[in-house]
Amino acid sequence: MIIDSHQHFWKYEPVKHDWIDDDMAIIRKDFMPSDLKNVYVVNGVDGCVAVQADQTLAETDFLLDLASKNDFIKGVVGWADLRSNDIEMVLEKYSRFEKLKGFRHVVQGEPDHNFLLRPNFLRGIKALENLNFTYDILVFPHQLGAVLEFVKGFPNQKFVIDHIAKPYIKDGFFDGWATLMKEIAKCENVYCKVSGMITEADFHTWTEAQLQPYLNLVFNAFGTKRIMYGSDWPVCLVAGTYTQVKAIITTFINELSETEKEAVMGKNAIEFYDLRLTN
Repeated sequence: MIIDSHQHFWKYEPVKHDWIDDDMAIIRKDFMPSDLKNVYVVNGVDGCVAVQADQTLAETDFLLDLASKNDFIKGVVGWADLRSNDIEMVLEKYSRFEKLKGFRHVVQGEPDHNFLLRPNFLRGIKALENLNFTYDILVFPHQLGAVLEFVKGFPNQKFVIDHIAKPYIKDGFFDGWATLMKEIAKCENVYCKVSGMITEADFHTWTEAQLQPYLNLVFNAFGTKRIMYGSDWPVCLVAGTYTQVKAIITTFINELSETEKEAVMGKNAIEFYDLRLTN
């Protein structure tokens, strides 16, 4: 079974989605389940995890509503302000939704390099752990030092690094990112999504060969039991097609055993997010 561990939905609004700049103009429109379902039929994908793209509780409710109406959306990673004083009450409310599996904060956009280590945020992560919610780590490479310290503080919390921590593939930067990713991978509660790579390379000139060193590093560091396939649809469309994104990973793992392939392409996501596959 193939599970796409990372994709988004939105009804496009210029102010809300101001991160979609002119270079990404192709995705300045609505992307809804009916659009993705057709893509999955063509590409043989069985289900997905929908991840927040806006930092509001309304976004979490929006995704949960879509998930309730579309069985192929197997799980939701929402947003809540983990720094808020009433976070325990908020999470308790959301724990009643079976398809809500975890939360994410857009830490990559925070000017404080040590945002993850601030006491009020750490309190929120503790509240997640108490309710068995997962946490998606969205950062840039310069924030990985904080990530290392952060994950060490919660050995029982399930973490996954989104988009292999967005290395600067376009610029060819590798060593600093690689060193910290190898250290973070030593924490066995941390997983990694192989997603979002072509949009960290040059949108127009990227090649699979250019991505190879980055894939080699994360597969060697995390192993096939802690890697998840993700598309980052529709963001990926600014640099390629869904079919191309999927083929990058299926080609890379072609020499692995069938068990390992199944783990990367779906089983790991099912286990990490505790997805129910049927109603």
